[in-house]
Amino acid sequence: MDWLQAIILGIIQGLTEFIPISSTGHLYLGRKLFGLEEAGLYLDTMLHIGTLIALVVFYKDILINLLKKPFSRPTALLIVGTIPAVIAGVLFSDFFDEISKTGVTIGWEFLLTGIFLWFADSIKNGAKKIDDISFFDSFFIGSFQAFAIFPAISRSGMTIVGALIRKMDKEAAAYFSFLLSIPAICGGVIFQLKDVFSGDVPQISLLSMLVATLASAFFGYLAVKFMISFVKRQSLKIFAVYVWVLGTLIITLQLLGIF
Repeated sequence: MDWLQAIILGIIQGLTEFIPISSTGHLYLGRKLFGLEEAGLYLDTMLHIGTLIALVVFYKDILINLLKKPFSRPTALLIVGTIPAVIAGVLFSDFFDEISKTGVTIGWEFLLTGIFLWFADSIKNGAKKIDDISFFDSFFIGSFQAFAIFPAISRSGMTIVGALIRKMDKEAAAYFSFLLSIPAICGGVIFQLKDVFSGDVPQISLLSMLVATLASAFFGYLAVKFMISFVKRQSLKIFAVYVWVLGTLIITLQLLGIF
């Protein structure tokens, strides 16, 4: 992987982690385009460090408060909301790793993401802010996040949909969605670090990995700011149409034996 490919993949990761069109699905396509299939989940995990940096910078004030008050209600809400993803990861990680490697269902997952995003626009805007949500709300939203263990199901899209169903305000739904992704991304990175120490990882240059991570962090930060503002005023249907077109194209190419 040269530095230009690294930057492109970093941009893809940064933008698509928070724009609800699936970062893992797009990274799979990017790796395939560049012939980097062997990098696999290791590369995805390293790029997720970039988006994790973006989230830490964006949410630095609230994260500092959580560290000062680790037993506060907001901390408990994040823990409860993360439980479904942890359960899904522990029970089904091997199965979903295999799906991610083959990409056999990726087109259908893009289509499913689009259905949820289109459905989200039919939900009447609620009035709940983050301070108003219950532990059940958090667990419910986290259950939607667990579906994103499929490679082309958007984590941000699913959690925003879950939050809107629980009558959260659109802006608050996006804000909590991205906040809830912090422990999920941390868990994913930690879970995959065993591959780094096992020595069974692709040889990727330090420069390529550094520029990919920085690109992911920079564009991830921009995407978080953009989406929180966008969701408040605009429709998610444009993203639904995009992933429907992409999913249909992938399925067609698979049926033709090209992809």
